[in-house]
Amino acid sequence: MEISRANCRVLSDKLGESGVVWRGTGKVFWSFGCIETKQHSEMAARSVLRYLKPKPVIFQSHRCASLSGFDIQHKTPTIKKAMAIPKAHYGGRHTVTMLPGAGIGPELMGYVKEVFKYAGVPVDFEDVEIDPNADDNIDLDYAITSIRRNGVALKGNIETRSTEAGVISRNVALRNELDLYVNVLHCVSYPGVNSRQKNIDIVIVRQNTEGEYSMLEHESVYGVIESMKVITNFNSERVARYAFEYAKRNGRKKVTTVHKANIMKLSDGLFLEISRRVAKDYPDIIHNDMIIDNCCMQLVSNPHQFDVVLTTNLYGSIVSNVVCGLLGGAGLLAGKNYGDHYTIFEPGTRNTGTSIAGKNIANPIAMLNAAVDMLRHLGHKHHAVVIQNAINKTINQGIHTRDLGGTATSRDVVDNILKHIKIATA
Repeated sequence: MEISRANCRVLSDKLGESGVVWRGTGKVFWSFGCIETKQHSEMAARSVLRYLKPKPVIFQSHRCASLSGFDIQHKTPTIKKAMAIPKAHYGGRHTVTMLPGAGIGPELMGYVKEVFKYAGVPVDFEDVEIDPNADDNIDLDYAITSIRRNGVALKGNIETRSTEAGVISRNVALRNELDLYVNVLHCVSYPGVNSRQKNIDIVIVRQNTEGEYSMLEHESVYGVIESMKVITNFNSERVARYAFEYAKRNGRKKVTTVHKANIMKLSDGLFLEISRRVAKDYPDIIHNDMIIDNCCMQLVSNPHQFDVVLTTNLYGSIVSNVVCGLLGGAGLLAGKNYGDHYTIFEPGTRNTGTSIAGKNIANPIAMLNAAVDMLRHLGHKHHAVVIQNAINKTINQGIHTRDLGGTATSRDVVDNILKHIKIATA
């Protein structure tokens, strides 16, 4: 594929060390496939250059206090800097960005506020609404500004209904703009939830900013759409090192890399190669790999063989939903999106739940668990323990919404949680 000399030079500089194949003098970029015209070649080159545009570096003017427990679990191992845990201003209170999202998001956020107020949690919320029908990114830009100011966000799933070419997925844009390169989903069975598999304890570490979610698509010729899957050395190594460091510091014994390198030999092959290279730095941790389709079958038939699962973006979404389904569905588990400066907490399956919105039947547990994870991140460990224990007691006593096979309403679940908080704090 012929591209301009300037773009070829820049792309070569950017991607030459990142596992992308170049042929000849560097004027053929293998991953673009068959692009026949100079115009479309230039379009593809500009798309990649836009994707690789350097992100602004945000320097924190403060260092976090001694939070060694958090540091051990979550600090990015490859970067020597303090984790960006915002200081508590104004009498020890934190301000957190709240993104209710669409569907059941607003009502679940209302329950979070109610529980926090009842438990006396020293957190204030800055609410930011993102209009799913907007044809511009004004709301998104404000949300990003708010998160950069506060350092932490709690979010529901944000819909993007606009069909305008310039309006991209707000969920993906948030992760990319804030460089939230790793998603962590800790999947643990609840004894009180009836599920096919018991005593599951799996941690899924998912690359969160590239792969099939790079949002680089173009029509090379009429009727032929090409969607680029971008895998880079840099992002693959830091998420792999995160997974192994997490395993080491949390007493985990094995990391399984999930891929499709038998078919996508260059992109997934690079991800697998890097995970194997990083594994050599952790001789006490067992490392194996598994093809994504086999992994899904193994998760259903024999999930106890897994400990930490390391995977790319799309496969991580698939694997996360499979495990959540095994444990009771979308309403239980919470996910964490980490970068070197910012953190976003959300329900693990990123489900909007539009069809059950406003009916008092949505399961509030996943959002409340996300809020508890946020409290641990901010250092409010006492409040996190009180609320988490109340959640666990409610679930294990069989106060379940319909998605878990029960008859309780959302209100019933929250009221029972408040009852346990009252008992614990009396």
